Amino acid sequence: MDNGKMRDAVAIVGVGAVGATTAYAIMNAGATSELILVGRNIDKVTGQAMDLRHGSSFVPPVKIRAGEYEDCADARVVIITAGVRQEPGESRMDLLERNLEVVNEIISKVTAYNDECIILMVTNPVDALTYAALKKSGFPPGRVIGSGTLLDTSRFRYLLGEQCHVATQNVHAYIIGEHGDSEVPAWSATNVAGMPFEMFCQGCPCKCTLGDKDEIFQRVKNAAYEIIEKKGATFYAIGLAVRRIVQAILRNESVILTVSSLMEGQYGVSDVCVSLPSVVDESGVSRVLEMPLSEDESGMFRASAESLRANLEKAGF
Repeated sequence: MDNGKMRDAVAIVGVGAVGATTAYAIMNAGATSELILVGRNIDKVTGQAMDLRHGSSFVPPVKIRAGEYEDCADARVVIITAGVRQEPGESRMDLLERNLEVVNEIISKVTAYNDECIILMVTNPVDALTYAALKKSGFPPGRVIGSGTLLDTSRFRYLLGEQCHVATQNVHAYIIGEHGDSEVPAWSATNVAGMPFEMFCQGCPCKCTLGDKDEIFQRVKNAAYEIIEKKGATFYAIGLAVRRIVQAILRNESVILTVSSLMEGQYGVSDVCVSLPSVVDESGVSRVLEMPLSEDESGMFRASAESLRANLEKAGF
């Protein structure tokens, strides 16, 4: 298949709450001219496509259709959201065994029709399943991406902006490592309006303390658990995060996003998919960046990766 045939079409495999919300976010942004929805329940896929199409007069032109796996042949990006939902009290890693078989089956079916697309994994545990998708597909590392800690990073920036009484867009901060309990806040790389966080706080009326920093991070790390307990699932913010990644790819933006991809020696970590700030463009992840982290942060990043590697080994990788 050549790139001309693939155009900018996007396929979404799995049309539950996350998949449907992702489709809605992509449609609203005018990110693509064609959305292809794929899922096991044909009636539900058809209904989701119909519901979205009926709003076509309110958004930039987009063709939306219910499809089968063979229709993924037309896609430049294939987003995978299908899988078992995380239950209250269940960690993301608890999902690995239950979702691994599902994802392996999906990857086999997608790659049977399209071996030139970019695979964007959203299903949890996203880092482990990104690694599984990479191994199953045989694709180059840059073309298999996980949504990673992009949503965690957004939560982090929002809470910091709320604490400092500034717009989220003026906060530059990253959550790195696993999208899960071992994720790491990169405080040493955090700045507000170009000023290191500690420097900004010196003149800030909120009078932040080290205790506040830990409380903010705990709120970031536990946000999904709290939302799942209150409403059963998270889908609005992750739909927007995935839309952001898709736009970066289709528009060749070379934007820096904390997505999950294969580590190849960063901070001494290899052969595992975790998140670091990465350049995302039309090729997928073209470069993974190493920030000047503190010794403690780089150690926690390695520990996060090692924890994930241990779980992968238990799963047979």
